[in-house]
Amino acid sequence: MNAWANIRTITKRELGAYFSSPLAYVFIVIFLLLCGFFAFAVQPTLLDRGQASLSATFFFWHPWFYLFLVPAVGMRLWAEERRVGTIELLLTMPITAWQAIVGKFLASWLFLGVALALTFPVVITVNYLGSPDNGIILAGYVGSWLMAGAYLAVSCITSAMTRTQVVSFIISVVICLFLILAGFAPVVRLLEHSTNTWLVDLVTSFSVITHFESFQKGVLDSRDIIFFLSVILFSLFCTSVILRGHRAG
Repeated sequence: MNAWANIRTITKRELGAYFSSPLAYVFIVIFLLLCGFFAFAVQPTLLDRGQASLSATFFFWHPWFYLFLVPAVGMRLWAEERRVGTIELLLTMPITAWQAIVGKFLASWLFLGVALALTFPVVITVNYLGSPDNGIILAGYVGSWLMAGAYLAVSCITSAMTRTQVVSFIISVVICLFLILAGFAPVVRLLEHSTNTWLVDLVTSFSVITHFESFQKGVLDSRDIIFFLSVILFSLFCTSVILRGHRAG
């Protein structure tokens, strides 16, 4: 019980720190503008065809939005603690490294959830224009939030590795880009012409695009949910190993 109390305390502290910073509001505004612009301006198929669906015009772009925006949120998680020297103080407090990691991660993930929830005007617009299947839209939101969590967990690793937020940002962008390109259609076609089928399947199984597609269709496949949760848990485990190394040093 004390463990959950520690996690809750860290989560509240970190979440409060996000919303006390103007950068948080800049992030949310940029994210909302991108979502609105790409949903209705870049691919106006929704308006042209009168189709009340968000799969091709809204959720399709989320893996690419998160590529830069999520690492920008996650880069400060541990890099800032290391830069100002408070990481040693944090790790000597009567909390475990796991409690600190989970608390910080949950705060950032909840912040991303708030940003995602604020896109509700897009859903209202779609319902005004037609009669969409809101179950499919809800599944898309669930998948998007899980995918954001996977990106964020990767950013936790890179943030724990370095004292510099910019370095953390660059490394996490590169890793997340691989998670996108592994299932990106042109890359998949290239692999299909140059290698064995089993290798193509192996590479695409590591892609967030591959596992996000089912959510866009309204399917909550347990395999896709397990994939995103596995990326999160594995990344947080790697973060704990890195932090234990700092504590031992």
